[in-house]
Amino acid sequence: MATEVEWLKSINADLVVSDVVPVACRAAADAGIRSVCVTNFSWDFIYAEYVMAAGHHHRSIVWQIAEDYSHCEFLIRLPGYCPMPAFRDAIDVPLVVRRLHKSRDEVRRDLGISEDMKIAILNFGGQPSGWTLKEEYLPEGWICLVCGASESLDLPPNFVKLAKDTYTPDVIAASDCMLGKIGYGTVSEALAYKIPFVFVRRDYFNEEPFLRNMLEFYQGGVEMIRRDLLTGHWRPYLERAISLKPCYESGINGGEVAARILQDTAYGKNYASDKLSGSRRLRDAIVLGYELQRVPGRDLSIPDWYANAENELGLRTGSPTTAILRGDDNFPLPSFPEEFEILDGDILGLSDTVNFLKSLSGLDSVLDSEKGTEKNQLRERKAAAGLFNWEEDIFVTRAPGRLDVMGGIADYSGSLVLQMPTREACHVAIQKICPNKQRLWKHAQARQSAKGQQGPTPVLQIVSYGSELSNRGPTFDMDLSDFMEDDKPLSYEKARSYFARDPSQRWAAYIAGTILVLMKELGVHFDNSISMLVSSAVPEGKGVSSSAAVEVATMSAIAAAHGLNINPRDLALLCQKVENHVVGAPCGVMDQMTSACGEANKLLAMVCQ
Repeated sequence: MATEVEWLKSINADLVVSDVVPVACRAAADAGIRSVCVTNFSWDFIYAEYVMAAGHHHRSIVWQIAEDYSHCEFLIRLPGYCPMPAFRDAIDVPLVVRRLHKSRDEVRRDLGISEDMKIAILNFGGQPSGWTLKEEYLPEGWICLVCGASESLDLPPNFVKLAKDTYTPDVIAASDCMLGKIGYGTVSEALAYKIPFVFVRRDYFNEEPFLRNMLEFYQGGVEMIRRDLLTGHWRPYLERAISLKPCYESGINGGEVAARILQDTAYGKNYASDKLSGSRRLRDAIVLGYELQRVPGRDLSIPDWYANAENELGLRTGSPTTAILRGDDNFPLPSFPEEFEILDGDILGLSDTVNFLKSLSGLDSVLDSEKGTEKNQLRERKAAAGLFNWEEDIFVTRAPGRLDVMGGIADYSGSLVLQMPTREACHVAIQKICPNKQRLWKHAQARQSAKGQQGPTPVLQIVSYGSELSNRGPTFDMDLSDFMEDDKPLSYEKARSYFARDPSQRWAAYIAGTILVLMKELGVHFDNSISMLVSSAVPEGKGVSSSAAVEVATMSAIAAAHGLNINPRDLALLCQKVENHVVGAPCGVMDQMTSACGEANKLLAMVCQ
């Protein structure tokens, strides 16, 4: 250390810049010189598991690394960052990527590849010894460009070795997808040039979950099982990858931004972060604590509020969105959102919709992950675990709450109101399914048996997340025949009494009531069973229309599943009938109209009469 300090003094350094080498920060401090680190990870985080799993000596190494980092003046933090609480301050910059030298057409022309051919670039930084690539690994009409292949590796005609001095960013940007392992360089260039990335996980690579989180958020990643990589089962992953539409639109000039900050700092400028250092370090420390609880075989779960990509994207929508999902034939039991085939609609880059799809994809693994889950949340997820048949279509909708900007209770009296959709929204997943294919809860089976019915009859089953927050039951089910009386739909008055029998189940009127309204107002017949999962982030009882969001999302889902074309205005009016006549709440139409017709970041003006 003394030698390093003496050398820094001898060259009259004004600033020490490090790609996160701890000793550089300490040496600079001892020499009285300012220091800055540029990184998306730090070594105390990478070695964090030593704190829990190793002896005192190894723990002291981690403490020393963190102590050295604390001497750094600030951190220039790259997207996809890990928690780094040791640094006193952090300044965020855009992606740092290598610039392109050639266009897509120039690269293809140089390689002799026509525009109608699909290109995959295999980018693993050196291929495993003894790995044999075969022609049948690729779909017809594809060529794979292999980076870092040894001279002795024999390749089939649809695989091409790239020269050792090939400028990789140009080739990545000219390809249709990349197949490789996650690292900052591969992820940043895939996002920057909107190239789908088929990736294989790396064992014990602490940096990966945060990069993967960013990659998946921007809809640019498909995870490949390692076994399928080695056995050549590539086709479904490549075909899925080219259907993606990566949506990273933020800056890719992080290198220039960082250079300007470093230059100004060297000349004596004091940079203050635009973030509160204390709260930032606390967030990092909490997530680092999550990391320390990781055990072999269990993935690291990154809290939604830590996902650094969310605010950068800024893609939000106010009006309801609909997506139709079907489990891919190659993935009968989905474990990742990429394993759904979106038949219609779009998730529009909405992070809450992505997270909802993740919760859907993990339903069948709920029983395997009971440990560490809150008891009340586990109850909801156990009920939802068998809700859907993954071989049938699932319809997912989203509808926001609303913020009252002007008007208040004016929608009761016919005045002008101004409303804005909230970022928080309700998601509903629904499946219309033949009664003999529906997996009924045991008590529903018993109820049908007690009625002495010949064969299965249509049943509505609902699971609602968040029940512990409002002291209500997490599930509701009913025979759809209960909505009929003398071959006619049940009266609204009797429906209100039906749902009022059990206070803990009264919430179901907002959801199941949409079915009755469609029966009475539009003459819709429901001959199939319905399974439904409801998850709302709109706060209940806070005046932001949580009930309207549930009604609009539910009716949108039912309409989509049953092929009903209802325009947003009419849908809002039908949802108002649910609240007025089935729930029994005398509301105006302002809430439902905002949820159904509102647009993100725009005021909706209405004269409610």
